[in-house]
Amino acid sequence: MKVTILQGSARKKGNTARVLTWVEAELENLGHKVDGIYLHPLNLKGCMGCGKCKEKTDTIGCIQKDDVPGVLEKMIDSQLVIFSSPLYFWGFSAQIKAVIDRTYSLYTNANMPDHASLVDGQRQALIATGAGGYDQNAEGMVDGFGRMQKYHKAINAGTLFINSCTTPDALDESVRQKAVEFARKIVS
Repeated sequence: MKVTILQGSARKKGNTARVLTWVEAELENLGHKVDGIYLHPLNLKGCMGCGKCKEKTDTIGCIQKDDVPGVLEKMIDSQLVIFSSPLYFWGFSAQIKAVIDRTYSLYTNANMPDHASLVDGQRQALIATGAGGYDQNAEGMVDGFGRMQKYHKAINAGTLFINSCTTPDALDESVRQKAVEFARKIVS
């Protein structure tokens, strides 16, 4: 299976990145081809809401000239996409939020009989890290992720939220084991 991992953390070696290293290693051990994309250094503009992308149903169609169309092409070519982000103010980081907003260009005629998506049937998963607990903290992010998948016509492969994060070095063996088990789950 071809897997794309979108690393939405500003810190290349932060908590989210540490969890992703364990997930990626397990996916590769299981024989999957993994392409990790570190979003922070890329030129990622937000969606302009212009609707030009809706004029073409068989391609991305976004008129902006930045790095997002390349990221979206890699997503389209994958059977599984893992979205990852630290929890910032009850939601996604700016880096991954820009990509998520631009996935608007991946589907047409939402909620209509001819609703089409360039990622129809794709498996999508979410990995998030945060200092606090899940309740009244991460559930908005998880809910928004699930709602996005409806428009993508994607399959929710799973969600992993690692709480009580301080530093990457403090993430212990129990967190590594959760990451490994999650990797196994999202490809089965």
